[in-house]
Amino acid sequence: MSTAHGRSYAMNIDPDQIRAEIDALLAQLPDPGDKLNLENGPRELKLAELEEIARRLSEAHDVLLQALESAERG
Repeated sequence: MSTAHGRSYAMNIDPDQIRAEIDALLAQLPDPGDKLNLENGPRELKLAELEEIARRLSEAHDVLLQALESAERG
């Protein structure tokens, strides 16, 4: 088992489970297509929001990297 950002990842290459995990991480990001953004233009994000976005994207990257590594070992 590998860890990244304090999370444990079991070796898993099931595409549906990987998609679900990525979808769950990305669903927590601000939606650039949000009606508020479209009507008022993009708002400036605070540093804490940018750091959270970066953390979520990094987690999604880690999930994909772990899946790739598992598939290569597979």
